[in-house]
Amino acid sequence: MPVPTTEKRFYLISYDIVEDRPRQRVLKLLKGFGFHVQKSVFECILTEAQIQRLRNKLNQLINQETDSVRIYRLCGECRHSVEILGQGQISELPLVEVV
Repeated sequence: MPVPTTEKRFYLISYDIVEDRPRQRVLKLLKGFGFHVQKSVFECILTEAQIQRLRNKLNQLINQETDSVRIYRLCGECRHSVEILGQGQISELPLVEVV
């Protein structure tokens, strides 16, 4: 059964961008979509439409020959089994959404 576009899923996104300018652009873009949890790692809670829009924008920003962006979709159960050692917390669904 297809996932409704309004259902949100949990994604872990990491990146390795060689050049400074594209790296800063990717960082700024991802800050608009999720939670910055480590230097090159974001947790995002997104609909299917939002993750597709993010993929498209990332593809425009990165160099396909030298850069890498990894998008991991985590199941609901996986998200709740994330273990953090040291500082940090798992991103939660926002209580209020501004439309």
